[in-house]
Amino acid sequence: MKDLEAIRQRVAEFARERDWEQFHSPKNLVMALSVEVGELMEHFQWLTEEQSVEIPPEKLDQIAREVADVQVYLVRLADRLGIDIMATVEAKMRENEQKYPADKVRGSARKYNEY
Repeated sequence: MKDLEAIRQRVAEFARERDWEQFHSPKNLVMALSVEVGELMEHFQWLTEEQSVEIPPEKLDQIAREVADVQVYLVRLADRLGIDIMATVEAKMRENEQKYPADKVRGSARKYNEY
């Protein structure tokens, strides 16, 4: 799939074909998203910083599947709420650029209200 719209359509059709729309309330989707994020986090639990960067290929495949699960639920949630992810991300990035000007925050992990 080439873009988020194609993913949105595919996920919506997948749910429609299975009559799962009845279960896809925003509340349920957020809860399912949280579960998937937890499953993604499990792969990193107890790893050192170095280990979290140097993931073996077989583990990376498992992580990729969890990332896909997170993306599917996130796209589905946005669809059910009528949120245009691409437009919202663009607006949020403009906001972040204002809050975190590169010349002031380069190399720092401090929050915007700490510099």
